[in-house]
Amino acid sequence: MNITDCAAVVSGGASGLGEACARKLAAAGAKVAIFDLNAERGEQVAKSIKGVFANVNVSEEDSVVQGLNKAAGAHGEARILVNCAGIAVGQKTTSRGEAHDLSDFEKVIKVNLVGSFNCIRLAATRMAALDMINGEERGVIISTASVAAFDGQIGQAAYSASKGGIVGMTLPIARDLAREAIRVMTIAPGIFLTPLMDQLPQEVQDSLAASVPFPTRLGVPTEFAALVQHICENAYLNGETIRLDGAIRMAPK
Repeated sequence: MNITDCAAVVSGGASGLGEACARKLAAAGAKVAIFDLNAERGEQVAKSIKGVFANVNVSEEDSVVQGLNKAAGAHGEARILVNCAGIAVGQKTTSRGEAHDLSDFEKVIKVNLVGSFNCIRLAATRMAALDMINGEERGVIISTASVAAFDGQIGQAAYSASKGGIVGMTLPIARDLAREAIRVMTIAPGIFLTPLMDQLPQEVQDSLAASVPFPTRLGVPTEFAALVQHICENAYLNGETIRLDGAIRMAPK
């Protein structure tokens, strides 16, 4: 797919991996809409890339519909959807006589897994009504999982379950959407230098970086965004999850 002049939606686009994707796609000529709950930062990023911002809760149908309507009003219907919105909690299944808080587990699943599917199903339905590009495809959907989907650590039951769900639904959704000429991919990043990571002490960052086989450093968001762009442009990538992790395999803790 030629990204130039394509309308794109990036959830979680106000910071971190999502912001890097929004900036990368815009630099490649796409017309980008950012979905996020951080309105102040989202507006700033959107303005800087000549895009549009929508205050969207990805886990709520009406919120996503309103966001897609705003994006379409500004740029036309999206042919690119990048799901980067997500949250995490750290809790053991049981610890010191207390069970994992069920509402915390449910919240992570709702935002990360249900939220991703909610955006996919609604965006894909609109993409399916578009004309084909060069007689080959209508659009591409890229979701964000994590190496925690495969190597979940102690205290990551909720997060790993949510990301494992994203991995698990990638192929069946790609099969669902094949007849609509819409591709579906997932990226599973390792340890990346996001704003949350940047808040940790330098010695902690150095320790995490040292655990990555090669290159022995934290990933940077622009590397994630570069893969997103490549997936958009490579029409034969479909139905797969790509680990982007420097060959790391996470230890239990």
